[in-house]
Amino acid sequence: MTRAFRRRSLCSRPIDRLRFQASADGAPKSGFLRDMKVKEIFTYLLIGLPLVVFVVLVFRNPAADLSLGFAEARALERVVTNGSSESSGSENGFSRLSNRDKLIGGLLIPGFDEGSCLSRYQSSLYRRTLTHRPSPYLLSKLRDYEALHRRCGPHTKLYDEAVEQLRSGSSVRLTECKYVVWMSYSGLGNKILTLASAFLYAVLTDRVLLVDPGKDMADLFCEPFPEKTWLLPNDFPLMDQFSNFNQKSPNCHGYMLKTNTLNESTEALPSYLYLHLVHDYDDHDKLFFCDQEQALLSRVPWLILKTDNYFVPSLFLIPSFEHELSNLFPQKDNVFHHLGQYLFHPSNHVWGLITRYYEAYLSSADEVIGIQVRVFESGSGPFEHIMDQILSCTLQEKILPDVDKEDFSSVPLERPRVKAVLMTSLSSGYYEKLRTLYWEYPTTTGEVIAVHQPSYEMYQQTEKKAHNRKAWAEMYLLSMSDVLVTSAWSTFGYVAQGLGGSKPWILYKAENMTTPDPACRRAMSMEPCFHAPPFYDCKAKKGIDTGVVVPHVRHCEDMSWGLKLVHHQDL
Repeated sequence: MTRAFRRRSLCSRPIDRLRFQASADGAPKSGFLRDMKVKEIFTYLLIGLPLVVFVVLVFRNPAADLSLGFAEARALERVVTNGSSESSGSENGFSRLSNRDKLIGGLLIPGFDEGSCLSRYQSSLYRRTLTHRPSPYLLSKLRDYEALHRRCGPHTKLYDEAVEQLRSGSSVRLTECKYVVWMSYSGLGNKILTLASAFLYAVLTDRVLLVDPGKDMADLFCEPFPEKTWLLPNDFPLMDQFSNFNQKSPNCHGYMLKTNTLNESTEALPSYLYLHLVHDYDDHDKLFFCDQEQALLSRVPWLILKTDNYFVPSLFLIPSFEHELSNLFPQKDNVFHHLGQYLFHPSNHVWGLITRYYEAYLSSADEVIGIQVRVFESGSGPFEHIMDQILSCTLQEKILPDVDKEDFSSVPLERPRVKAVLMTSLSSGYYEKLRTLYWEYPTTTGEVIAVHQPSYEMYQQTEKKAHNRKAWAEMYLLSMSDVLVTSAWSTFGYVAQGLGGSKPWILYKAENMTTPDPACRRAMSMEPCFHAPPFYDCKAKKGIDTGVVVPHVRHCEDMSWGLKLVHHQDL
């Protein structure tokens, strides 16, 4: 605070001195002008006009590269919470942007009650300049889906008719509205990724997405669609059966194929089918990703989906979806980035956790580095080989500076560059070790490293509301980082990189309690990994490597058998 005050005082002195001299002259303004010669006025104009134009251009575009040696300003804008004007200075790491796109390139629409969901229109103020723009076709399809959801969503006449048919248990009749119901299952990272997958499937198949609220969905997220809720009403007829659905349920799609009670020639289709796409699904369940099964499923009004997989990459391998997906996402590696920003807005409670922490610990830094640590080792940490891996990755990739353990006589810079490290982990041990390292020793670059960790819950508590609020807040905070380091296999990290639109450095999964060499690698894309994809050619009816069928679906960096979307022109 003292340093900032001193800078402001020094900057103001020349202006104050000029004002004092002008007032001390004692001459009226009009007399001063009468005494000046025309030539002198013209000279002043020639000198002053370019300066005025320069200042106007700078303030209109503060992010412009002026090549004057200034530290790069982060493309962020302070959120106004008290009705006062925003700070336009750079002392707190913010750069004033006069035309931020709060609708995120058209993904969002105006008209929502802003007070009911502060994050919807404020999130853009905390992110870098929009670089991944959604396609016009995607925007058009989202508007179409919103209209469909208004017409067929909960408590509409068409919804009530479809539910009544479901409740009657009769065989399927032609209905105007079709639905995919997402079942709440697995941890929060998985829930977010699978919800995005289910929504994309709903858009591709002209279905309405309805969300099983579970214990905390309404507490974590705002409603994404206008006018009608996405939450499944509590009186939904099948709600009390969700916990019993499994691979041997009578209406399980895979089980019915296995027992030959469901095929293309079946005339009396059931009013609903259960889709088991969990990691333990079998070959018959995986036939969901075949075109002929999609033709059959299109005739069933209600699909109940249970999954813990981000199955989007395999949707790109279904021929009947190929053209539509190419139009929706010309750049294949930003599917979750766009869908995540459209769907997942933190509730006001969670948004408060996010913004208060950001303002308190991260906003004043010149650069924010996110490090997400997920350890799959048995036993209690912290583990020395994991700490060594974090240091090896961040130092070798020049993400963090090295420390000087010999020379303590270096004089701090007048205005050292500050890097804030945001660590997330169930353990506090890695944060404490990194913080201690940069407290005890100076950096070789003269930079100041501030290390922070919002929480350390010790173990995952999936069904605990407070735990999930913190987890969601930390995913979102990580997504605000300028540079991101994530852990292999972790859906927590996948969510952060996708929302933030960044390609992280991925810490390889350690084996045999040994630090991997190399410790990490840069991700091919910001897309999440599909951990349990099918390896099957539906036409040839034989196993194939689905990671080599098309150039934009590749095997994941952190899981050799997984699949992820890439923009192949960037490889």
